[in-house]
Amino acid sequence: MRFLRTSLLALCLLPSLPAAAETIGILTQNSPLAGSQYYAVSKVWNEIRVGDRLTLIREPDNRHDRNAIRVEWNGHKLGYVPRAENRAAARALDAGEHLEARVTRMRDDPDPWRRVEFAVYLTL
Repeated sequence: MRFLRTSLLALCLLPSLPAAAETIGILTQNSPLAGSQYYAVSKVWNEIRVGDRLTLIREPDNRHDRNAIRVEWNGHKLGYVPRAENRAAARALDAGEHLEARVTRMRDDPDPWRRVEFAVYLTL
């Protein structure tokens, strides 16, 4: 990942984070929030804003997915990074890389896979 960071920095440093952010990062993925219908999204829906920082918490002992990454907002469990998209982020977190996540889209949609989207950045 460090090689990837250096290579991408040399090729295309992206000011990807919202203007309110304190750091600069490289966008590594944009994903829907998995499992949001089972957790606190409905409870905090009116409080979450596009651009809000999300916390990524690695769950290597998760019995359903050894690459599981929990997504939280202000201490509320919202869901997970989708299983189909979590392997690279899990490896990066396990290697000590600093990843940051931000809400990129909020939609009042009956399909829980379309309600919340977030981006993951490798911070520099």
